[in-house]
Amino acid sequence: MDCPRSGMIEAIVAGEAKTAAAMAASLASGALAPEEIAAAVAEAMAEVGRRFETGEFYLPEMLVAAEAAQGCLGVIAGCVGRGGGGRLGTVVLGSVQGDQHDIGKNLVGMFLRSAGFEVVDAGVDVSPEDFARLIVEHEADLLGMSALLTTTMPAMGRTVALLTERGLRPRVKVLVGGAPVTDGFAARIGADGYAPNAPLAARAAKALIRGGPQPRPDTGPPGGHVPAAAGPRG
Repeated sequence: MDCPRSGMIEAIVAGEAKTAAAMAASLASGALAPEEIAAAVAEAMAEVGRRFETGEFYLPEMLVAAEAAQGCLGVIAGCVGRGGGGRLGTVVLGSVQGDQHDIGKNLVGMFLRSAGFEVVDAGVDVSPEDFARLIVEHEADLLGMSALLTTTMPAMGRTVALLTERGLRPRVKVLVGGAPVTDGFAARIGADGYAPNAPLAARAAKALIRGGPQPRPDTGPPGGHVPAAAGPRG
């Protein structure tokens, strides 16, 4: 099963959208869990982000890889159902200011909805002020922020600081993720939680809303940005 998984990752990185989607469909039909496919998509985009930061990839390569990853998301969406048992809460989810990546964020949103959350997708390049506005407008219980690049990570800290300044911090939990984000970074900026992939983001969100312990970030495979976005990664 690892060979098709590796092949899908390679196809995404190479920007081969049709091949990547076909491999994702093959993996899904082979009973590979949506969480594992999501982790593979996120792993691919983390590699794309790494190559972009090191100068191996430029914007055109990143865009075609993102398009290939989006095709795989459609396959995952068909496998992930909506959660039952009532709405757990409202989540504002977005990629932070300066970050245009949405693959990880979209994955996280998918799993949050499946877990029973109402998700307000703020999009990409979201300023601290816009995050704060959406939290108030939608009476959000949780904010999920994703960053794929190290250069955009500081926007997470600025957002948390603004929420504190405006008196919103006590009413909303903050969950962060993304390829370069770590548990330690989340703690330093005052976030409530960190998740390295989309499935764990949904579990962490549930734990934060219910007041229980967070799942350990090292219990799941890498990938799935807050998500990264976000997501969340990426």
